[in-house]
Amino acid sequence: MKPLRTGNAVLVVSADEAVKWIPSGATVTFCGAGGGLLEPTQVIDALARRFRDTQEPRDLTYWHSTGLGDRADRGMSPLAQPGMVKRIIGGHWGQSPRLAEMAERNEVEAYNFPQGVMSQVLRAAAAGHPGILSHVGLGTFVDPRQKGGRLNERTQEELIRLMKIDDQEWLFYPAVRPDVAIIRGTTADTEGYISMEDEIAYLDALAMAQAAHNNGGIVIAQVQRLVKSRTLHPKSIKIPGYLVDAVVVDHDQPQLYAGSVNRFFSGDYVMETGEVIPLPLNERKVIARRALHEVKPGDVGNVGVGISDGIGMVAREEGVSEEMTLTVETGPIGGVSAQGIYFGASVNMQAVLDMPAQFDFYDGGGLDVCFLSFAEADQSGNVNVHKFNGKIMGTGGFINISQNTKKVIFSGTLTAGGLQTAIENGGLRIAQEGRFQKLVPQVSEITFNGKDALRRGQEVIYITERAVFRLTPTGLELCEIAPGLDVEQDIIRHMGFRPQIADDLKEMDRRLFLPQPMGIRKEWINKTK
Repeated sequence: MKPLRTGNAVLVVSADEAVKWIPSGATVTFCGAGGGLLEPTQVIDALARRFRDTQEPRDLTYWHSTGLGDRADRGMSPLAQPGMVKRIIGGHWGQSPRLAEMAERNEVEAYNFPQGVMSQVLRAAAAGHPGILSHVGLGTFVDPRQKGGRLNERTQEELIRLMKIDDQEWLFYPAVRPDVAIIRGTTADTEGYISMEDEIAYLDALAMAQAAHNNGGIVIAQVQRLVKSRTLHPKSIKIPGYLVDAVVVDHDQPQLYAGSVNRFFSGDYVMETGEVIPLPLNERKVIARRALHEVKPGDVGNVGVGISDGIGMVAREEGVSEEMTLTVETGPIGGVSAQGIYFGASVNMQAVLDMPAQFDFYDGGGLDVCFLSFAEADQSGNVNVHKFNGKIMGTGGFINISQNTKKVIFSGTLTAGGLQTAIENGGLRIAQEGRFQKLVPQVSEITFNGKDALRRGQEVIYITERAVFRLTPTGLELCEIAPGLDVEQDIIRHMGFRPQIADDLKEMDRRLFLPQPMGIRKEWINKTK
């Protein structure tokens, strides 16, 4: 596509005008993350509206490394219109379920690649490289010897290739060549230079804009305000103006779906934490507490979305949150991350990196520990989070993180679907068992490969509300059980296989099931003396 601008001045247009430049058959890349984080909502909605009104543009390819939306009808869900989209390559799908439903119905070609790889591929495209070689994804569903990242029967083209260099296996991920990049910032000057002072994370916006511009595409940027040229501080600029073809101004642009700008989320203010309000004592807190026992002072970790996201709060309760550093794959370092659809929005951050740089650190083995949820796990230690019971969720950064961290903590309840527990008298009581087993004989698809993890020398632990398992060369081993429970009746009966049972099977620490803090800070102080 021919760039739109001539000279230094950037085009300032409405969202409806901007999307008229998107032709049928284009590859369109979208920036943004869950809950509205850095999401160019006005442009996305205008594109959806244009197709509803005119049936143009058709047969688009959507490309997004993160998941956009609210797990319902916002984000990219408005773009889930038959005839509008031909192919989707996504890092995460669950935030915009209407697209996932199209893939489940076999209406579109659908791929799921690791989020970190997708963000790094943008840089390769910007530099004119054919793609990247990565170890990330070997032995999982993105390996072409398994699914090659393909999510349904309609998807036939092999995009990922297995290659061998000096007797070592690699996966080749081809670079994306965007025809259109849709990004967001906070302030643009009249030459298109963009700052992100009100944003929570930078994601891969810069790499996306460079990839589109350097491959002959156009860049559409949504911002909150427009100012005179060359009046923004040069160190505040995240997107150089010469990359941007058109600016759409949304004066009411929210920081998140929740509403106006929160200066604590943008990092301008430091929140006075004051008295810590404890999390309610339930199975989620028990799991987070047990996971915290796997951390040592000075560890750098990653915390994922789901049942693990309470670990930062538990660390605060125990007074050790400043003795460890938790990171989020979207870029934030330190602080406490929000939960649910706003995961990735953090307060009291110490730093924010571009997302591709964050994944460089992860992929190179920089993390000491990670805390990830599991949908199902099997007797070989394999884990599935991306597609189960016919529903597509996507992997997000899960593969990058789980494959490359020294100690991997998977968290989840033993069963799902109506599980009710009661924590009383320093123990756990199962008030109502869940309908679905989560520890199954064999996972339907592999997002984490247990045997490969053992070959890499990783330590892998699976924490539930009533039992703790470790990965061994012969499979999962039950090593801890909640006080007062019976191994056969309360654990193995509700699994799809019989695990090994440790010779020194232990009782889970009773402090996990008591309302008062566990005293972790005192233990850590003693360790560092």
